[in-house]
Amino acid sequence: MNTIFIQDLRVETRIGVYEWEQHLTQPLLLNVEFELPSPAPFASDKFADAVDYAAVVARLQALAADHPHKLLERFAEAVAGIMTGEFRTPWVKVRVAKLAPIDGVKQIGVAIERGKRS
Repeated sequence: MNTIFIQDLRVETRIGVYEWEQHLTQPLLLNVEFELPSPAPFASDKFADAVDYAAVVARLQALAADHPHKLLERFAEAVAGIMTGEFRTPWVKVRVAKLAPIDGVKQIGVAIERGKRS
């Protein structure tokens, strides 16, 4: 399996179950690992054969900017859907965490995997 990873992407979004959380942006830390749809770029060295990870980052930033969902679980599922749908990755692992959401806690988050690994 050939994967690309995007580690520690910090995004700002509105997320939370409490009323006050839904009116302000909070930072999330996002980690995404995904399988490439094809092994072609390893042999061809052509950008056209690769997944444009700058486009992936831009798309995930856009999702966060317009994502007023309540749960991290739903946000993670939306990220996975973008990866498997728009970028056609056969497998994706998503980790998303709120930063310092509770006194004494550095991060709280969720991790999901979607699709099938080859």
